[in-house]
Amino acid sequence: MPIRNHLVIMIKEPRLGKVKTRLAREIGAVAATRFYRNAATQLIRRLSNDRRWQCWLQITPDTKANIPVSWRKNCRIIYQGHGDLGQRMMRPMYDLPPGPAVLIGSDIPAVQPYHIAKAFKLLGNNSLVFGPAQDGGFWLVGQKRTRNVIKLFDNVRWSTENTLTDSTKSLRWAKADLLSDVDDAISYHNWRANVPGKINTTLGILSPKIKGSAVLCGFG
Repeated sequence: MPIRNHLVIMIKEPRLGKVKTRLAREIGAVAATRFYRNAATQLIRRLSNDRRWQCWLQITPDTKANIPVSWRKNCRIIYQGHGDLGQRMMRPMYDLPPGPAVLIGSDIPAVQPYHIAKAFKLLGNNSLVFGPAQDGGFWLVGQKRTRNVIKLFDNVRWSTENTLTDSTKSLRWAKADLLSDVDDAISYHNWRANVPGKINTTLGILSPKIKGSAVLCGFG
């Protein structure tokens, strides 16, 4: 079987009240859901056509019935399944076809394909790569997977400033670019203020002009 790079995007069905719950408490569930759906759509459009990797959507809940058709156009579907966040993140590391695997989520602005390409390049000489987030978490994790898959995410304090430190304890890993997620009103409004664009009157949120702007999610 040919060896190729695999990009996994962890993503949720864009259902009202089920996505961006922390952000929703501050800007409202409707606005938060619109943000998530628009951000995820642009992210998938931006990254799924790149021939340097195969795109996979790791979705939850475990059905594609309510996943937008446009999301599935250039991506293969896999499921997050049961377990905590760490267990769900490890699942594609074990299950995907041969080749390096990089996993991201869906709420960090300004991610470009070159960020993903850099992570795969780092896996050329390293077994692990993490992309740190400003809040102490991480927005990207990748494994070379040429021999054994490295078991990760035991005893991680999720959603704290210790998340990356806990995840990488006693491990050797390469550092991808540092980025910031959008998970509260301050980061949301900062993103709107600093990304060039225009207001999309249909979605009611910012629609950046920069070549299909992408938003990815942090795991912190």
